Amino acid sequence: MSQSVFTPHSKASQGSSIPPLKIRSARVIVTSPGRNFVTLKIETDQGVYGIGDATLNGREKSVVAYLEDHVIPVLIGRDARRIEDIWQYLYRGAYWRRGPVTMRAIAAVDVALWDIKAKALGAPLYDLLGGKSREGVMVYGHANGETLEDTLEAVGRYIEAGYKAVRAQSGVPGVDLAYGVGRGDLYYEPADAQLPTETVWSTRKYMNYLPNLFEALRKRYGFDVELLHDGHHRMTPLEAAQLGKRLEPYQLFWLEDATQAENQDAFRLIRSHTTTPLAVGEVFNTIWDAKDLIQEQLIDYIRTSVVAAGGLTHLRRIADFASVWQIKTGCHGATDLSPVTMGAALHFDTWVPNFGIQEYMRHTAETDAVFPHAYSFSDGLMHPGDGPGHGVDLDEALAAKYPYDPRQLPVARLEDGTMWNW
Repeated sequence: MSQSVFTPHSKASQGSSIPPLKIRSARVIVTSPGRNFVTLKIETDQGVYGIGDATLNGREKSVVAYLEDHVIPVLIGRDARRIEDIWQYLYRGAYWRRGPVTMRAIAAVDVALWDIKAKALGAPLYDLLGGKSREGVMVYGHANGETLEDTLEAVGRYIEAGYKAVRAQSGVPGVDLAYGVGRGDLYYEPADAQLPTETVWSTRKYMNYLPNLFEALRKRYGFDVELLHDGHHRMTPLEAAQLGKRLEPYQLFWLEDATQAENQDAFRLIRSHTTTPLAVGEVFNTIWDAKDLIQEQLIDYIRTSVVAAGGLTHLRRIADFASVWQIKTGCHGATDLSPVTMGAALHFDTWVPNFGIQEYMRHTAETDAVFPHAYSFSDGLMHPGDGPGHGVDLDEALAAKYPYDPRQLPVARLEDGTMWNW
């Protein structure tokens, strides 16, 4: 009987099998090429390695400690092929489970293991998930400006760049440091100081102003381009219902995070008053955070991300559950997620049958250099690349030149000083 020889890049289509891939080491790399990223690198005794993203914006070191103290020690010596078993071990084996820190740590391990397995088979990650469901992934960019006219021009620039969908955010007269208004055309990083910046908010001023923005956008650009907007959890359920109804004539692709996501029941009130599509979930960590929203069809898009939801293994379950109720995916994809998560998300998006859209904020040139990647943008669509694994790597020597830079997200107060949702 002949003995098969393991070749790391042998093609799965040629019938190769993978012998045990024993985890030899795992390391956390923290780098800040413009903003902080936490990356987990897992290496096997066969010389195949994988990387996963564990970034938690403004709380990065909490995940570093969780990985180094509680996760990495139990990974050494395990078989990297057993992705499901390792996921269950890290989730079920933690009595204090769920939450943003735990699930990001699990996500980093999970994505790194999928990367390893795909590389060992010489296949793009989407092939392991079930193969392509589409030829490209529709993404939306972020257009914003201090004034209505600034935002109109910013949306136009995205349309000229080929985007088929654009998120529009604008400064609000009388509201200083309104959410979503960046400091450049492509980059928006709200975590801006070692201690949280305090901003002031007025929901009434915002609600009276916003319909004017979308009326102006439709007058200038028509109805062929998809328009999105993020409410960022700042409205009460009734306020969100009122705004959704006022925005109906402008046919938004979605109104995102209309109210606090913790209160799933609140979406019943919103749903009963408006047909504006609703999206929520970037702060969700497990299927339990979205269960009622999905099975009662209170939302149209589920936005949890690869890194927030414990990796591809669990995100697939959320997407499959959502598909039963004709709810689509719309994964979070801001710059607080590293290119590793973007690469993994694009492989997921290429496969998932009930795909809706993918958020895509461009990283800085420094970040792109630290994380060389195979994904690309063309004519409004993203492509994950067809090489082995998820297609994103880490230049450790370059990463070391950008040390950790403590930053926190802002907080918000109402005009009378009451703490509010940022």
